[in-house]
Amino acid sequence: MSLFDRQSFDSTLKTWPGVHFVDQWDSHVAKVGDKVFAVLGERENWRLVVKCSEESFEILTALEGIGQAPYFSKRKWISISDHSPLDASEVEHYVLRSYELVARGLTKKLRAELGIASS
Repeated sequence: MSLFDRQSFDSTLKTWPGVHFVDQWDSHVAKVGDKVFAVLGERENWRLVVKCSEESFEILTALEGIGQAPYFSKRKWISISDHSPLDASEVEHYVLRSYELVARGLTKKLRAELGIASS
């Protein structure tokens, strides 16, 4: 399964607490609470945009097919092409990590309301 198609993207991410989807920016966007954590570009050349740690940013952007995400003004957002060397489980890992990083920034009250376990 690849998260580079909308059906797989939705079926995987919808099982995570507090996730919902919107279509904006010519893309399919996954949010937790009101915060974006993944963007699936729906064009001929599919791209997946996620937040990552500083360390992962440095490592991943050195790989072919992965770069700093355009239009995201802060570092630590990467754009993964469907031709990157990452396999499906690695892509899912980084999407989940993005979800965790963004969810951590939500208020404790909102995390509780959404059913997100404290970490």
